[in-house]
Amino acid sequence: MASPATRKGLLLKADPIAAQFQDEIKAALEKCAQRPKLVGILATTSAPSKSYAEFTRKQCEALGVDFVLKTVGAAASSDLGEGEGVEEAIIEANEDPSIHGIMVYFPIFGPQQDHYLHQVVSPLKDVEGLHFKFHYNLYHNIRFIEPKSLLSSISPPSLQIESESEEPPAGTVKSIIPCTPLAIVKCLEYVGVYNRILPYGDRAYGKTITVINRSEVVGRPLAALLANDGARVISVDIDSIQEYTKRPRVAANSSSESTSVQRYHPRHIVHPSNLSLQEALAVSDVVISAVPNPSYKVKTEWLKDGCICVNVASEKNFEKDVRDKASIYIPAVGKVTIFMLLRNLLRLQQYQQM
Repeated sequence: MASPATRKGLLLKADPIAAQFQDEIKAALEKCAQRPKLVGILATTSAPSKSYAEFTRKQCEALGVDFVLKTVGAAASSDLGEGEGVEEAIIEANEDPSIHGIMVYFPIFGPQQDHYLHQVVSPLKDVEGLHFKFHYNLYHNIRFIEPKSLLSSISPPSLQIESESEEPPAGTVKSIIPCTPLAIVKCLEYVGVYNRILPYGDRAYGKTITVINRSEVVGRPLAALLANDGARVISVDIDSIQEYTKRPRVAANSSSESTSVQRYHPRHIVHPSNLSLQEALAVSDVVISAVPNPSYKVKTEWLKDGCICVNVASEKNFEKDVRDKASIYIPAVGKVTIFMLLRNLLRLQQYQQM
C-alpha cells in the first residue's frame, strides 16, 4: 500500500457522473407522450465530428430518442465542398414541426462563419445552447425565461427574473445553458466544489477557479457561469489574464459598513488581472483547461496541492504526473456533455408544447 506521501490523487472518469443523468433522462422519456426527435447535421469529413455523430446516435438509440443524421457537403459526397448546404439544412430543420432539437457538428468553416451558423439554428431547437439568446442570458445571469421569448431569433432580450430557488417562477422556464460548460459544472457539483448548503446562485462561493482558454464556445461562457455561481474565476487566454467575479472590489480606504451593503453584483464583472499563470495556478482550488493543442501542458509543479483538475480538450492538457498534486483529476467530460445535450432536448420539447 502506498504511503500518504506517495499516494496519487483520484482519477475520476466521467462514467459515474454521466450515469446519474442517464437515469434522469430515462425517467423523463418514460413520461413523454411523444418521443423527442433530434437531428444532427454533419457537413464535414473531420474524423472527430464523424466520431461524435456516431457517439450521439448510439446514446440516442440506447435511451429511445429518435435521432436522424443528415449529411451535407463533403460528408455526403466527395464532389461537394466542406460545409456546402449546411445553412439550408439548418433552415429546413428549423421549419420542420416534427423536429424538436438540432445540433450541428462543428468546426466547419472556422470561428467567424461557424458563429454565424450558431445563430441560424432556431433558439427553440438549439440543444447546444450556442444561440446569442442563451449566451446573453448566461452572461447577464438570467436563469429563467418566458417560453414565448424563444419563438423569434430577434425578439428583445429576456428580463431579469429574480429567484432564490432552483424552481422557475410561475410562467417561466429555465434558460438553456451551453452543454459543455454545463457538463463541467455538473462534474464540479459531483465532486463537492459546489456547496449545496449555500443559497442557489452562490454555491461556488469561496472557490478560486482558473479556466484556461477563453473561446466563445467553452472558455468564456464557463468562466461567466462559475462566477455567476459565486466563484472567483481567473480566465487565462493566449494574450491576457482576466478575473471574473460578481463580488464588488473593496477599495483600501472603504469601511466594512459601506461594503457590506452590496454583497455582490447581479452578474459577474470582468477585471484585468496582474497575475501570471503560475501565480493563478498557485491559488486555484480548481483548474480547468480547454486548449485545442496537443503540445500545451499545464505544469504540475505550478498547481496548488490538493486542487481539482478537469481536462476538457480532446488532447490532454495536463502533464502525466498531474495526480502528484491534484486530489482529483477528471480527464474528459464528453460523456456528461451528451447527456446535458439530451436534457436540453427534453426541455426544448416541453417549451415547444407550452
